[in-house]
Amino acid sequence: MSVATFETSMGTFKAELFTDKMPITCGNFIDLANSGFYDGIHFHRVIPNFMNQFGCPHAKDPNSPRAGTGGPAPNTTFKSCDGQTITRTHDGGIPDEIGKPEQQITNDVGTLSMANTGQPQSGGSQFFINVAHNSFLDWFDRSTPSAHPVFGQITEGLDLVKKISNVPTRSDNPVQPIKMIKVRVA
Repeated sequence: MSVATFETSMGTFKAELFTDKMPITCGNFIDLANSGFYDGIHFHRVIPNFMNQFGCPHAKDPNSPRAGTGGPAPNTTFKSCDGQTITRTHDGGIPDEIGKPEQQITNDVGTLSMANTGQPQSGGSQFFINVAHNSFLDWFDRSTPSAHPVFGQITEGLDLVKKISNVPTRSDNPVQPIKMIKVRVA
């Protein structure tokens, strides 16, 4: 079992990664986390009773107008959790892991889910943590075109995650920046 530890300026939480069901998404996340990609990035979007979004490299500056638009370096490679070498797209995106029965995991409270633009292979480094059951974001929910694959579940510190979603914001961005000190996966 792979566990991600998230050390933030508000405290620490942990999540189990679904490496067996989501090997590409988890491999991408593990590569970014253990290389230090997420260190020093701020949460750029937090919405009570919805989710907390994180992972844009532009959000190292908590007030950047580009926060929410960035991702990993284009055409870089990583190892998926099933041993494949995967090359990110020209804009840092990864293959979508949707369509298989074992990948049918709902965007429930405490799950980690890939953020994307709605276009194929547009997920890269940004993800969100659901603080409500957001089934309309499930790739298998036909009520909307959203397709956000779930790749992990908070196992410790869900109270902290919910607390983060309730901080005062300006345009969904925390007024007092919340910094990710580091993320590591063991």
